[in-house]
Amino acid sequence: MTKNYEFTHRRKNLLNGEWVLVSPHRNNRPWLGATEAPTESLNHNYDATCPLCPGNTRANSETNPNYDFTHVFINDFGALTPTLADDSKIDDDNLFEAEAATGEARVICFSREHNKTLPELSINEIAQVVATWKSQFVDLSSRYSCIHIFENKGEMMGCSQPHPHGQIWAHNHRSSEIQSEDERQATYFDKHQRGLLEVYIEKEQIEKQRIVIENKHWLVVVPYWAKWPFETLLLCKDDVQTMAQLDDAQARSLAEILQELTIRYDNVFNCSFPYSMGWHNAPLDLSDAKHWRLHAHFYPPLLRSSSVKKHMVGYEMLAESQRDLTAETAAKILREVPTVHYKN
Repeated sequence: MTKNYEFTHRRKNLLNGEWVLVSPHRNNRPWLGATEAPTESLNHNYDATCPLCPGNTRANSETNPNYDFTHVFINDFGALTPTLADDSKIDDDNLFEAEAATGEARVICFSREHNKTLPELSINEIAQVVATWKSQFVDLSSRYSCIHIFENKGEMMGCSQPHPHGQIWAHNHRSSEIQSEDERQATYFDKHQRGLLEVYIEKEQIEKQRIVIENKHWLVVVPYWAKWPFETLLLCKDDVQTMAQLDDAQARSLAEILQELTIRYDNVFNCSFPYSMGWHNAPLDLSDAKHWRLHAHFYPPLLRSSSVKKHMVGYEMLAESQRDLTAETAAKILREVPTVHYKN
Protein backbone atom coordinates (compact mmCIF):
# COMPACT_ATOMS: atom_id res chain seq x y z
CA MET A 1 0.00 0.00 0.00
CA THR A 2 1.36 3.41 -1.00
CA LYS A 3 1.79 5.73 1.97
CA ASN A 4 0.95 9.43 1.80
CA TYR A 5 3.63 11.69 3.27
CA GLU A 6 2.34 15.03 1.88
CA PHE A 7 2.17 16.78 5.25
CA THR A 8 4.73 18.45 7.49
CA HIS A 9 6.59 15.90 9.59
CA ARG A 10 10.03 14.88 10.88
CA ARG A 11 12.04 11.79 10.00
CA LYS A 12 14.87 10.18 11.95
CA ASN A 13 18.13 9.08 10.36
CA LEU A 14 18.70 5.51 11.55
CA LEU A 15 22.44 5.69 10.90
CA ASN A 16 23.37 8.81 12.87
CA GLY A 17 20.33 9.67 14.99
CA GLU A 18 19.76 13.09 13.42
CA TRP A 19 16.31 14.38 12.44
CA VAL A 20 15.13 16.10 9.25
CA LEU A 21 12.06 18.32 8.95
CA VAL A 22 10.00 17.54 5.82
CA SER A 23 7.74 20.33 4.48
CA PRO A 24 6.19 19.25 1.15
CA HIS A 25 3.85 22.26 0.89
CA ARG A 26 6.85 24.56 0.39
CA ASN A 27 7.31 23.21 -3.15
CA ASN A 28 4.53 25.58 -4.21
CA ARG A 29 6.31 28.76 -3.16
CA PRO A 30 7.76 31.09 -5.84
CA TRP A 31 11.53 30.95 -6.26
CA LEU A 32 13.38 34.26 -6.08
CA GLY A 33 16.64 32.92 -4.71
CA ALA A 34 20.10 32.79 -6.23
CA THR A 35 21.06 30.49 -9.05
CA GLU A 36 24.49 29.12 -9.84
CA ALA A 37 26.10 28.24 -13.13
CA PRO A 38 25.49 24.56 -13.88
CA THR A 39 28.42 22.17 -14.02
CA GLU A 40 29.05 21.73 -17.72
CA SER A 41 30.82 18.81 -19.33
CA LEU A 42 34.06 19.53 -21.16
CA ASN A 43 34.45 19.05 -24.90
CA HIS A 44 38.09 17.93 -25.04
CA ASN A 45 39.55 14.65 -23.79
CA TYR A 46 42.99 16.11 -23.03
CA ASP A 47 44.11 19.39 -21.45
CA ALA A 48 47.78 20.30 -21.54
CA THR A 49 47.37 22.42 -18.38
CA CYS A 50 45.56 19.73 -16.34
CA PRO A 51 47.72 18.20 -13.56
CA LEU A 52 45.69 14.96 -13.72
CA CYS A 53 45.91 14.20 -17.46
CA PRO A 54 48.35 11.48 -18.60
CA GLY A 55 51.90 12.67 -19.21
CA ASN A 56 51.41 16.06 -17.55
CA THR A 57 53.51 17.48 -14.72
CA ARG A 58 51.89 18.22 -11.35
CA ALA A 59 52.60 21.01 -8.87
CA ASN A 60 55.29 18.96 -7.10
CA SER A 61 57.18 18.50 -10.43
CA GLU A 62 56.25 14.82 -10.70
CA THR A 63 55.04 13.62 -14.10
CA ASN A 64 51.98 11.41 -14.49
CA PRO A 65 52.51 8.16 -16.41
CA ASN A 66 50.73 7.70 -19.70
CA TYR A 67 48.03 5.69 -17.95
CA ASP A 68 45.17 3.95 -19.79
CA PHE A 69 42.51 3.51 -17.11
CA THR A 70 42.85 4.65 -13.49
CA HIS A 71 45.86 6.36 -11.93
CA VAL A 72 46.55 6.81 -8.21
CA PHE A 73 49.05 9.15 -6.60
CA ILE A 74 49.69 10.73 -3.20
CA ASN A 75 47.76 13.99 -2.91
CA ASP A 76 50.20 16.84 -3.48
CA PHE A 77 48.23 18.94 -0.96
CA GLY A 78 46.89 16.20 1.29
CA ALA A 79 44.97 17.01 4.48
CA LEU A 80 46.75 14.12 6.21
CA THR A 81 50.44 13.26 6.45
CA PRO A 82 51.99 9.96 7.65
CA THR A 83 54.12 11.69 10.29
CA LEU A 84 54.14 14.88 12.36
CA ALA A 85 56.95 17.35 12.88
CA ASP A 86 59.16 16.68 15.90
CA ASP A 87 57.99 19.87 17.59
CA SER A 88 54.28 19.05 17.20
CA LYS A 89 52.67 19.33 20.62
CA ILE A 90 49.04 19.54 21.71
CA ASP A 91 48.29 21.14 25.06
CA ASP A 92 46.50 18.99 27.61
CA ASP A 93 43.50 21.12 28.55
CA ASN A 94 40.13 20.21 30.09
CA LEU A 95 38.24 22.64 27.84
CA PHE A 96 40.26 22.60 24.63
CA GLU A 97 40.45 18.92 23.73
CA ALA A 98 42.56 17.86 20.75
CA GLU A 99 44.56 14.92 19.52
CA ALA A 100 47.23 14.41 16.88
CA ALA A 101 46.07 13.02 13.52
CA THR A 102 48.19 11.25 10.92
CA GLY A 103 47.31 9.32 7.80
CA GLU A 104 47.51 9.29 4.03
CA ALA A 105 45.58 11.10 1.29
CA ARG A 106 45.55 9.86 -2.30
CA VAL A 107 43.96 10.95 -5.57
CA ILE A 108 42.30 8.44 -7.94
CA CYS A 109 41.93 9.49 -11.58
CA PHE A 110 38.94 7.60 -13.01
CA SER A 111 39.96 7.79 -16.67
CA ARG A 112 42.69 9.11 -18.92
CA GLU A 113 40.05 11.20 -20.68
CA HIS A 114 39.71 14.70 -19.30
CA ASN A 115 36.03 15.07 -20.22
CA LYS A 116 34.51 11.75 -19.14
CA THR A 117 32.72 11.59 -15.80
CA LEU A 118 31.48 8.30 -14.32
CA PRO A 119 28.13 8.24 -16.22
CA GLU A 120 30.00 8.67 -19.51
CA LEU A 121 32.37 5.75 -18.90
CA SER A 122 31.63 2.22 -20.09
CA ILE A 123 30.80 -0.48 -17.56
CA ASN A 124 34.25 -1.99 -18.16
CA GLU A 125 35.87 1.37 -17.39
CA ILE A 126 33.80 1.82 -14.22
CA ALA A 127 34.78 -1.74 -13.25
CA GLN A 128 38.39 -0.54 -13.37
CA VAL A 129 37.46 2.23 -10.93
CA VAL A 130 35.82 -0.29 -8.59
CA ALA A 131 38.89 -2.55 -8.81
CA THR A 132 41.11 0.43 -7.93
CA TRP A 133 38.92 1.33 -4.96
CA LYS A 134 39.25 -2.24 -3.71
CA SER A 135 43.02 -2.54 -4.25
CA GLN A 136 43.66 0.80 -2.58
CA PHE A 137 41.46 -0.18 0.36
CA VAL A 138 43.36 -3.45 0.77
CA ASP A 139 46.72 -1.69 0.62
CA LEU A 140 45.84 1.01 3.13
CA SER A 141 44.07 -1.41 5.48
CA SER A 142 47.46 -2.87 6.41
CA ARG A 143 48.29 0.43 8.15
CA TYR A 144 45.02 2.21 8.89
CA SER A 145 41.68 1.27 10.44
CA CYS A 146 39.42 4.00 9.03
CA ILE A 147 39.46 4.42 5.24
CA HIS A 148 37.29 6.90 3.31
CA ILE A 149 36.83 6.61 -0.46
CA PHE A 150 34.92 9.55 -1.92
CA GLU A 151 34.32 11.83 -4.89
CA ASN A 152 33.42 15.52 -5.13
CA LYS A 153 31.94 16.06 -8.59
CA GLY A 154 31.61 19.54 -10.08
CA GLU A 155 32.62 23.08 -9.18
CA MET A 156 29.41 23.44 -7.14
CA MET A 157 30.83 20.83 -4.75
CA GLY A 158 34.19 22.58 -4.50
CA CYS A 159 36.01 20.30 -6.91
CA SER A 160 39.24 22.09 -7.84
CA GLN A 161 40.08 20.00 -10.91
CA PRO A 162 37.60 19.17 -13.70
CA HIS A 163 39.40 15.96 -14.68
CA PRO A 164 37.15 13.19 -13.23
CA HIS A 165 38.72 11.88 -10.06
CA GLY A 166 38.07 10.84 -6.49
CA GLN A 167 40.07 10.68 -3.30
CA ILE A 168 40.92 8.26 -0.54
CA TRP A 169 41.86 9.34 2.96
CA ALA A 170 43.07 6.84 5.53
CA HIS A 171 43.77 7.26 9.25
CA ASN A 172 43.52 5.42 12.55
CA HIS A 173 41.12 7.72 14.36
CA ARG A 174 37.38 7.10 13.93
CA SER A 175 35.83 9.85 11.85
CA SER A 176 32.68 11.29 13.41
CA GLU A 177 30.28 9.79 10.82
CA ILE A 178 31.83 6.32 11.08
CA GLN A 179 31.72 6.49 14.88
CA SER A 180 28.01 7.42 14.85
CA GLU A 181 27.10 4.75 12.32
CA ASP A 182 29.08 2.10 14.20
CA GLU A 183 27.38 2.88 17.50
CA ARG A 184 23.87 2.84 16.07
CA GLN A 185 24.39 -0.34 14.03
CA ALA A 186 25.98 -2.10 17.01
CA THR A 187 23.12 -1.06 19.32
CA TYR A 188 20.52 -2.31 16.85
CA PHE A 189 22.32 -5.63 16.39
CA ASP A 190 22.65 -6.19 20.13
CA LYS A 191 18.91 -5.65 20.53
CA HIS A 192 17.60 -7.55 17.48
CA GLN A 193 20.44 -9.90 16.51
CA ARG A 194 20.14 -8.65 12.95
CA GLY A 195 21.93 -5.90 11.06
CA LEU A 196 20.18 -2.53 10.93
CA LEU A 197 20.84 -2.08 7.19
CA GLU A 198 19.92 -5.70 6.50
CA VAL A 199 16.46 -5.05 7.95
CA TYR A 200 16.27 -1.62 6.31
CA ILE A 201 16.86 -3.17 2.87
CA GLU A 202 14.00 -5.61 3.46
CA LYS A 203 11.66 -2.77 4.52
CA GLU A 204 12.48 -0.72 1.43
CA GLN A 205 11.92 -3.76 -0.82
CA ILE A 206 8.46 -4.19 0.72
CA GLU A 207 7.40 -0.53 0.43
CA LYS A 208 9.13 0.08 -2.96
CA GLN A 209 8.30 3.81 -2.89
CA ARG A 210 11.88 4.95 -2.37
CA ILE A 211 13.72 2.38 -4.55
CA VAL A 212 15.49 3.90 -7.55
CA ILE A 213 17.42 0.90 -8.91
CA GLU A 214 18.00 -2.69 -7.82
CA ASN A 215 20.07 -5.55 -9.19
CA LYS A 216 21.25 -8.88 -7.81
CA HIS A 217 23.80 -7.49 -5.36
CA TRP A 218 22.96 -3.79 -4.87
CA LEU A 219 20.05 -1.52 -4.01
CA VAL A 220 19.77 2.25 -4.53
CA VAL A 221 17.15 4.14 -2.55
CA VAL A 222 16.38 7.71 -1.67
CA PRO A 223 16.69 7.04 2.06
CA TYR A 224 13.63 7.64 4.21
CA TRP A 225 15.60 10.29 6.15
CA ALA A 226 17.26 12.01 3.13
CA LYS A 227 18.09 15.68 3.72
CA TRP A 228 19.45 16.59 0.26
CA PRO A 229 16.82 16.83 -2.53
CA PHE A 230 18.07 13.87 -4.60
CA GLU A 231 20.19 12.12 -1.98
CA THR A 232 20.62 8.38 -2.48
CA LEU A 233 21.94 5.47 -0.45
CA LEU A 234 23.71 2.64 -2.30
CA LEU A 235 23.52 -0.58 -0.25
CA CYS A 236 25.15 -3.96 -0.67
CA LYS A 237 22.41 -6.59 -0.42
CA ASP A 238 24.96 -9.26 0.56
CA ASP A 239 26.59 -9.73 3.95
CA VAL A 240 29.62 -7.55 3.15
CA GLN A 241 31.27 -5.15 5.58
CA THR A 242 34.16 -3.65 3.58
CA MET A 243 35.27 -3.04 0.02
CA ALA A 244 37.98 -5.70 0.44
CA GLN A 245 35.34 -8.47 0.60
CA LEU A 246 33.73 -7.82 -2.79
CA ASP A 247 33.96 -10.77 -5.17
CA ASP A 248 34.08 -10.44 -8.97
CA ALA A 249 30.30 -10.72 -9.39
CA GLN A 250 29.58 -8.10 -6.72
CA ALA A 251 32.19 -5.73 -8.17
CA ARG A 252 30.81 -6.08 -11.71
CA SER A 253 27.27 -5.59 -10.45
CA LEU A 254 28.44 -2.47 -8.61
CA ALA A 255 29.92 -1.02 -11.82
CA GLU A 256 26.60 -1.58 -13.58
CA ILE A 257 24.50 0.12 -10.93
CA LEU A 258 26.95 3.03 -10.59
CA GLN A 259 26.67 3.71 -14.30
CA GLU A 260 22.87 3.66 -14.23
CA LEU A 261 22.58 5.80 -11.09
CA THR A 262 24.95 8.50 -12.35
CA ILE A 263 23.26 8.53 -15.79
CA ARG A 264 19.91 9.02 -14.07
CA TYR A 265 21.40 11.90 -12.09
CA ASP A 266 22.69 13.63 -15.24
CA ASN A 267 19.30 13.14 -16.91
CA VAL A 268 17.28 14.84 -14.14
CA PHE A 269 18.25 18.31 -15.39
CA ASN A 270 20.26 17.38 -18.53
CA CYS A 271 23.55 18.51 -17.02
CA SER A 272 26.66 17.07 -15.44
CA PHE A 273 24.98 16.50 -12.06
CA PRO A 274 27.20 17.61 -9.14
CA TYR A 275 27.41 15.60 -5.93
CA SER A 276 29.61 14.43 -3.11
CA MET A 277 29.63 10.69 -2.64
CA GLY A 278 31.53 8.38 -0.34
CA TRP A 279 31.83 4.82 0.89
CA HIS A 280 31.29 3.79 4.48
CA ASN A 281 33.23 0.66 5.34
CA ALA A 282 33.30 -1.02 8.73
CA PRO A 283 36.25 0.31 10.77
CA LEU A 284 39.02 -2.25 10.74
CA ASP A 285 39.81 -2.10 14.47
CA LEU A 286 36.56 -3.84 15.40
CA SER A 287 36.82 -7.27 17.00
CA ASP A 288 33.57 -8.21 15.23
CA ALA A 289 31.95 -6.24 12.38
CA LYS A 290 28.87 -8.42 11.86
CA HIS A 291 26.59 -5.45 12.59
CA TRP A 292 27.98 -3.53 9.60
CA ARG A 293 26.91 -3.43 5.95
CA LEU A 294 28.97 -1.77 3.19
CA HIS A 295 27.20 1.26 1.70
CA ALA A 296 27.76 4.57 -0.09
CA HIS A 297 26.06 7.94 0.29
CA PHE A 298 25.39 10.32 -2.63
CA TYR A 299 24.68 13.94 -1.65
CA PRO A 300 23.74 16.10 -4.68
CA PRO A 301 22.90 19.78 -4.03
CA LEU A 302 20.64 20.55 -7.01
CA LEU A 303 17.06 21.41 -6.10
CA ARG A 304 14.90 22.82 -8.93
CA SER A 305 17.15 22.97 -12.01
CA SER A 306 20.76 22.71 -13.13
CA SER A 307 21.39 26.14 -11.61
CA VAL A 308 19.31 26.15 -8.42
CA LYS A 309 21.09 24.71 -5.42
CA LYS A 310 19.75 23.63 -2.03
CA HIS A 311 21.48 25.71 0.65
CA MET A 312 21.86 24.43 4.20
CA VAL A 313 21.46 27.74 6.04
CA GLY A 314 19.47 29.36 8.84
CA TYR A 315 17.29 26.69 10.43
CA GLU A 316 19.38 23.89 8.89
CA MET A 317 22.58 25.24 10.45
CA LEU A 318 21.11 26.28 13.78
CA ALA A 319 18.41 23.65 14.38
CA GLU A 320 18.14 20.62 12.07
CA SER A 321 18.02 19.72 8.39
CA GLN A 322 14.88 20.58 6.41
CA ARG A 323 13.66 19.50 2.96
CA ASP A 324 10.66 20.28 0.77
CA LEU A 325 10.69 17.41 -1.71
CA THR A 326 9.74 14.15 -0.01
CA ALA A 327 12.06 11.17 -0.41
CA GLU A 328 9.26 9.32 -2.18
CA THR A 329 8.80 12.07 -4.78
CA ALA A 330 12.55 12.33 -5.37
CA ALA A 331 12.76 8.56 -5.91
CA LYS A 332 9.87 8.72 -8.38
CA ILE A 333 11.63 11.45 -10.37
CA LEU A 334 14.86 9.43 -10.49
CA ARG A 335 12.99 6.27 -11.51
CA GLU A 336 11.22 8.00 -14.38
CA VAL A 337 14.21 9.66 -16.09
CA PRO A 338 15.73 7.74 -19.05
CA THR A 339 18.62 5.36 -18.56
CA VAL A 340 20.32 6.48 -21.78
CA HIS A 341 22.55 9.48 -21.14
CA TYR A 342 21.04 12.72 -22.41
CA LYS A 343 24.06 13.40 -24.63
CA ASN A 344 23.28 10.22 -26.56
